[in-house]
Amino acid sequence: AALVSIPSRLLTAELVVEQLRLFYDNREIFKTVFAPLKILGNQSQFSWGVMGIKQETAREIEANLKNKSSPFYPGSVYEHLLDFSTDDPDQERFLRLTDENNRFYSYLYAALYLKQLLTQWEKAGFDVSGRPEIASTLYNIGFQNSHPNAFPQVGGSVITIREDVYSFGGLAAEFYHSQELVEYFPN
Repeated sequence: AALVSIPSRLLTAELVVEQLRLFYDNREIFKTVFAPLKILGNQSQFSWGVMGIKQETAREIEANLKNKSSPFYPGSVYEHLLDFSTDDPDQERFLRLTDENNRFYSYLYAALYLKQLLTQWEKAGFDVSGRPEIASTLYNIGFQNSHPNAFPQVGGSVITIREDVYSFGGLAAEFYHSQELVEYFPN
């Protein structure tokens, strides 16, 4: 979060919701595999790592760092944060996002994703940086569904916890505004 100048609490809100979604959508797997080991769950199949980044989204994040004409381009200071060190970017990207012993890149991709979405909205004249419910909704619905406007709506994936139903953006905002972990991740 510090590397891309976004609030650590905003990044943490995405992590909390991704983990809650993983826990409640795959409760039996989570209870038998991840909980006993006291580790965060790494997603698989379509989304990778603890932050639930899709391969296509990771590629877009990387491209937006270099494309100065993109509405998501956050500035030259960020251009080289995801440069690859091998000749196999697909494999390197996968290893970055799924490494259970080092989550740096999982968090960095997510932070850059948020930064790029916030940049698009700010460039369009709609600063939503102080609206965690909107930033989190955008994080969940993706670049292709991010359309800056004066009246953004909270939403995203539906997450059912016990019998309570939340939207991704709404649940992230509830965490963000709570006192949970505030000593580690202040607003």
